[in-house]
Amino acid sequence: MHPILKSYVPVANMISQTFGKNCEVSIHDLTQPESSVVYVSNGTVTGRKVGQSFDHLIRQVLLSKKFKDDCTANYVFEAENGRKIKSSSALIRDTEGEVVGMLCINYDLTLSYMLKDEIMGFLPEADHDDAEAEEDVPDQDVMTIIDDLIENIVKNRNLDNLKRKDNIELIRFMDEKGVFLVKGAIDRVADSLNLSRVTIYSYLDEARGKR
Repeated sequence: MHPILKSYVPVANMISQTFGKNCEVSIHDLTQPESSVVYVSNGTVTGRKVGQSFDHLIRQVLLSKKFKDDCTANYVFEAENGRKIKSSSALIRDTEGEVVGMLCINYDLTLSYMLKDEIMGFLPEADHDDAEAEEDVPDQDVMTIIDDLIENIVKNRNLDNLKRKDNIELIRFMDEKGVFLVKGAIDRVADSLNLSRVTIYSYLDEARGKR
């Protein structure tokens, strides 16, 4: 765990204890993206465990229209256990201003939706979902974070000794995490792996089962 993140452990515990059994708080170390989860308070909400990787950082945090001041609040996703989760995520920077981690709050909406359905049965008009597609073009700060993520995923690997299957697994991991949703990511990954854009596209097709 990055030293700065240790100070957020009591914060995570305080939040989950304040909001009770339906609230889970996790701390991510983004200097180690493939095993970014370094602490979880009340992991029963989504099943989060230490050693797992991030899921929503790019798609629902960095690329969200709501992303401002290093934070995206109140986005909703469905956990693997089928629960609807309201989540808020805030980036954590070191003293140099570099993004090193993320604090995420996940709240189980199951009871809230049950109460909503019960209440809506008494109301004359149907509720309307105001959710909108998040398709913002990332700003320069977001691109810097993406570049750092790519660098952290690739680091500590001897690129000269990577075999084709190793590169494909790296590309698959990045694809699953949403890296290639970001405009220009193909070029950045190609440069990081010392490969051509054509090769990256080829590996991406294979990772997605298109070849």
